[in-house]
Amino acid sequence: MKTPLNIVWLKRDLRLQDHLPFSAAEEATEEYIAIYIFEPSAIAHPDCSLRHLQFIYHSIQEMNQTLKHFQREVLIFHAEASVVFAHLSEIYDLQRVFSYQESGIMNTWVRDRQVAEFLQSNDIIWHEFQRDGVIRGIPNRSGWDKKWYSCMNESIIENRFTRSRIERDTYPFQLDSKMEKALSGYPQEFQKPGEVHAWKYLKSFCEGRGNNYSRHISKPAESRKSCGRISPYLAWGNISVKQAYQFVKNHPNYSLHKRSFGGFLTRLKWRCHFIQKFENECEYETRCVNRGYESLEHENNDALILAWKEGKTGFPLVDACMRCLKSTGWINFRMRAMLVSVLCFHLDSDWREGVYHLANLFLDYEPGIHYTQFQMQAGVTGINTVRMYNPVKQSQDHDPNGDFIKTWVPELKDFPRAFIHEPWKMSELDKGLFGLQSDYPQPIVDLKTRSEQARKKIWGHRKSPQVKKENERIIRLHTRNRSLKS
Repeated sequence: MKTPLNIVWLKRDLRLQDHLPFSAAEEATEEYIAIYIFEPSAIAHPDCSLRHLQFIYHSIQEMNQTLKHFQREVLIFHAEASVVFAHLSEIYDLQRVFSYQESGIMNTWVRDRQVAEFLQSNDIIWHEFQRDGVIRGIPNRSGWDKKWYSCMNESIIENRFTRSRIERDTYPFQLDSKMEKALSGYPQEFQKPGEVHAWKYLKSFCEGRGNNYSRHISKPAESRKSCGRISPYLAWGNISVKQAYQFVKNHPNYSLHKRSFGGFLTRLKWRCHFIQKFENECEYETRCVNRGYESLEHENNDALILAWKEGKTGFPLVDACMRCLKSTGWINFRMRAMLVSVLCFHLDSDWREGVYHLANLFLDYEPGIHYTQFQMQAGVTGINTVRMYNPVKQSQDHDPNGDFIKTWVPELKDFPRAFIHEPWKMSELDKGLFGLQSDYPQPIVDLKTRSEQARKKIWGHRKSPQVKKENERIIRLHTRNRSLKS
C-alpha cells in the first residue's frame, strides 16, 4: 500500500518563513516532502543563465541547513515537472500539492497546465497561493491598489517545522556530477544567496545604508550602498514583499528617514504593479505589448549590438555599466534604463535584440519586471512617456568625477576629469602631454545625429492609427478605471 503524501513545490519562493505552502503542508494530516525541479526546457530557454541557477541552488542549500534539524530537506530533481510528478505518483499516494502561483513566461504557464492536467486526472488536488499581492485572472486594475495594501498588512506567517516521518529515499532524475559541480560554484562578486543574507541586507538598509536612498538612487556608484539591494532575494523568493514592506514600514528609523524609506516602499508596490501587468499579459516577453510597434523598422546592426553587449561602445558610462553588470549582476535602475535606451534609440535596435542578454546578466531577473520595463524604456508601449537617456549627460550628472567609470573601464583610469565623459574629445597632443596611452574605442555612433533620428522615428510612429487603437486596449487592461470605486 502506498504511503499518503503531500508535496510542497518550490519555484520562486526559496525561503522557509512567511511561506503559505509550507504552512499548509505542516497543518495537513498527511506527511509531505518539499521539491525543487531544475527543468531542462527552462534551463535551455534564452532567459536563463548559470548565475540564476547557482543562486537557486545555494538558496536551497541554505534552506536544507535549517531543515536537516527536522530530518527534512528540499529534494532537487533534474527533469521536466510532469515527469517528476508522474514518478512520485507511482511510489506515493499523492494527495495534495501546495505551491505559489507563478507569474512567469509563457513556457511556465504551459508547464503548469500540463501538471494541472496530470494532477486532475489522478485526483490530486493542487492548492496554488497568491504571491505578493499579484492577482490571477483579473479583467482590469480597478481596486487593485487597495487589495495590494490589504495583502501587505496581513500577518507574517511564522512556520514551525516538525520532524519528517518519511524515510529518506533515493530518487531518479537527480543532478549529474557535471551539473552539480557547475551549480556548486558561486562568484564572490555576486550577492550571496539565501534567506539569511536577504535579512542582512534589509536590516543594514534600515540601520544606516538607506539613509541616503533618495539622494543616491540614480548614482551608479553610491546606489550600490544606499539602495535596498534586496532585489535578488525578492526575485527568487528568499524574502517576501510583505516581509520587506512591514519590516521597513515598522522600523524605528522610518520616522527619521521617511522620504527614503517611503520611496523604498513605493518601489516595492511598483514592483508588484509591473508583475501584475505581466501576469495579465505574459506575451510581453516576445512581442510588443502595443502591437502597433511591431511594424516599426530597426537597423539591427550586429556589430553595434555586439559592442553594446561587450561594453565597447566608446561611451564610458554605458561600457562601465555593462562591464559592472557582467561582473557583479547588479546596477541601479537608471543605469539599466540607460542601457536599454542606448540599444533601442541610439543604436536603432529592436528591443528583442538585447532583452535576453540583460536577463542573463541580472542576478535579480524577474520576468514580470524585466519585460514590462524593457518595453517601457524602449518606447514601444504607446502609453508611457518616451525617455531617451543621453549617456554623456547621465555620466556628467551622476558620475561627475568619473569614479564609477574609472573602476570599470580601466583604459580611462588616468584620464583627467575634463575628458572622462567624452574621451574622444581629447586630442593626441593632450594625451601626449598627460602621458596617456589608451586603446579605448571611439564612439560607435554619432550621439547627436542618432538622437535626432530616433526622436523623429519613435514620435512619428506613436501617431499611427494602430498604436492609438492599441493604447485604448492597454489602458483598459493595465490601468485603474477611475470611474469605478477602488
